Amino acid sequence: MPSYTPPLRDMQFVMHELLTVCADFKAIPQHADIDAPTIDAVLEAAGKFASEVAFPLNISGDTEGCTLDHSTHAVTAPRGFKEAYAQFVADGWAGLSCDPAFGGQGLPLVVNQCLYEMLNSANQAWTMYPGLTHGAYAALRAHGTDIQKQTYLHKMGSGEWTGTMCLTEAHCGTDLGLMRTRAQLQPDGSYRISGNKIFISAGEHDLAGNIVHLVLARLSDAPAGIKGVSLFIVPKFNVNADGSLGQRNGIYCSGLEHKMGIHGNATCQITLDDAVGSLVGEPNKGMNAMFVMMNAARLGVGNQSLGLTEVAYQNALAYAKDRIQMRSLSGTKAKDKPADPIIVHPDVRKMLLTARAYAEGGRALAIYCSVLLEKEHYHPDERVRKDSGEMLSLLTPIVKAFLTDNGWIATSGCQQVFGGHGYIKDWGMEQFVRDARINMIYEGTNTIQSLDLLGRKILGNNGATLKKFGKLVAALVDEEGVNEQMAEFINPIAYLGDKIGKLTTELGFKGSQNPDEVGAAAVDYLRVAGHLVFGYFWARMAQVALRQIAAGSTDPFYQAKVQTARFYFAKLFPETASLMLSARAGSGVLMDTEAVFA
Repeated sequence: MPSYTPPLRDMQFVMHELLTVCADFKAIPQHADIDAPTIDAVLEAAGKFASEVAFPLNISGDTEGCTLDHSTHAVTAPRGFKEAYAQFVADGWAGLSCDPAFGGQGLPLVVNQCLYEMLNSANQAWTMYPGLTHGAYAALRAHGTDIQKQTYLHKMGSGEWTGTMCLTEAHCGTDLGLMRTRAQLQPDGSYRISGNKIFISAGEHDLAGNIVHLVLARLSDAPAGIKGVSLFIVPKFNVNADGSLGQRNGIYCSGLEHKMGIHGNATCQITLDDAVGSLVGEPNKGMNAMFVMMNAARLGVGNQSLGLTEVAYQNALAYAKDRIQMRSLSGTKAKDKPADPIIVHPDVRKMLLTARAYAEGGRALAIYCSVLLEKEHYHPDERVRKDSGEMLSLLTPIVKAFLTDNGWIATSGCQQVFGGHGYIKDWGMEQFVRDARINMIYEGTNTIQSLDLLGRKILGNNGATLKKFGKLVAALVDEEGVNEQMAEFINPIAYLGDKIGKLTTELGFKGSQNPDEVGAAAVDYLRVAGHLVFGYFWARMAQVALRQIAAGSTDPFYQAKVQTARFYFAKLFPETASLMLSARAGSGVLMDTEAVFA
């Protein structure tokens, strides 16, 4: 059976030593009194919930899956899920970072980020039920009317009700402009909505009293394409004027998807049959509101793979220390045993270190982004809000795509550490791999994220935001450029920072002549950019650790941090060279291939 220990020490390192988040919070009035002991105490309790309540349900939930009663359209979650959710709500975790004006606790988003990393390590399928609610909550808070906010946000923030995003239809995935779901305005100002959606995570379940669906649909007079999409609140149960639940609405689960992973989460086919809905925002402007939820979901999906990377690493490490097989190439290490533990073998260490480097690098980036999100929304200085929003916009596709690609690499490698046992369900590793695979697909495939990064976020503003991140790299290079101890970390990011600027200019020119050039290079480009971002954070983490060691610390945590940084720059970062070659190879070898597909 697998195990899980919340990585509280590393979270504390990133928050308090690397990013000094409490110093940033001093400038944000509602968080000015937040201190490190408070954050640490909350996360210690959160870790106990994740490891002691959610984690024991992971394998059983995967084995049992969800059950649909076709006669009533009711979905029952696996055994224990409902009780765990009730405890989650009773303990106050649902509203941890929600607005106190709507019943939330108002803690910084960084605390919620760490809570959900631990929950994703413990049980991604279960975590998706409350996790999706945060995106729906954010969209309604940003674009809902006062009445909509009062009606829904208190119950969603408390966890009494959950939320979903209903976008996808069978004939169109990411291309939402092709959707067919229709909304008809009624004399009382409400809408009647009919259509079919698929792949709706947590679309029906028995954990909460109501489910608040945010549904994309077309008005009868809507223009064609994405410019004719509107957003609607469509609750499972209609809500009376006094806030009580009314009649069952015409939105229901008509089928459950049989999936490769996340079996414990209900991935639903949703039918809307003359369902009552209310418009969110302006007609035909639905994507403006939905992108609030989609961007939150993209950060959340990256966090899912971060959680899986961490738990897979922990279990592979424990197994590698215990499993004996063959002798070390450099001589016997365990003389009292018939063979050595497999952790002595170089390639086993490479797989373990890969997972560790991707987990710790991903954690630094994810926590940094949660601080950016906090500043974007709540910092009193307008310029800080704007800069933070621009940086977050740049990093969001990297969080979604780079972390999920890395999660697939890491969980697959950790499964490999187990050899044949990794293929057996009881060890838990094959479930981590299956669960990780979906994260590369949904909330916009990683190719879509790559096109968004290169085409919109970078070339769309002539690299202005990328240059802002480049200034962070340049400042670190200037600060540590003459420090010999930091050379192995600083020189690679200085080199890549220069090369990615030239690559961007080259791709921009080629793309202006032929847009397929951007499509051909985008996936490689995102991974190069991801390594630049990770390299920056790994260099900073090595900087902090080396300073602690120089100051006399004997804590092995710092030595491990430096050693992991050395591995990352020596074994993982160099893939950027081949990626840039591939990005420059052009679109011809992809598009001039009619004979291949004839």
